[in-house]
Amino acid sequence: MEQEMTAQTTCADPSTLDLLLGADIVSIKKNLPTARYEIPRLSEAAGVPVVFTLRALSYGRVQEFKRLTEEADIQILLAGCADPDLRAAALQEKFQGVTPAESLKAMLLPGEIADLAIAVEKLSGYRRTTIEEVKNG
Repeated sequence: MEQEMTAQTTCADPSTLDLLLGADIVSIKKNLPTARYEIPRLSEAAGVPVVFTLRALSYGRVQEFKRLTEEADIQILLAGCADPDLRAAALQEKFQGVTPAESLKAMLLPGEIADLAIAVEKLSGYRRTTIEEVKNG
């Protein structure tokens, strides 16, 4: 009887904890999702694609922005834009912004800022379904 139980235990599927501890699942901090988005209005003006590379934000960064009530979209975009460097002094000079946020407002339309911020939020796991119910399991 004891041998039978041992055989059942060794043949069982790995536990969720075992799967999480496996080598295939790494810390999200080491591998934040990224995606590239084109701004058609800027691409048309430049004559070539103007593409922003966005990256997800960590849990701590998202919590910081949740406390903001003003210009949260701008702060999310500034934090989540990997390329171009929206804090570059050259952008502030060209768009005459005292701060990166002011430069961003002079460079992009409000809807473009909102859409890019939403894209960062989606990469971070918000504004989309990230879990599925397990049925009959």
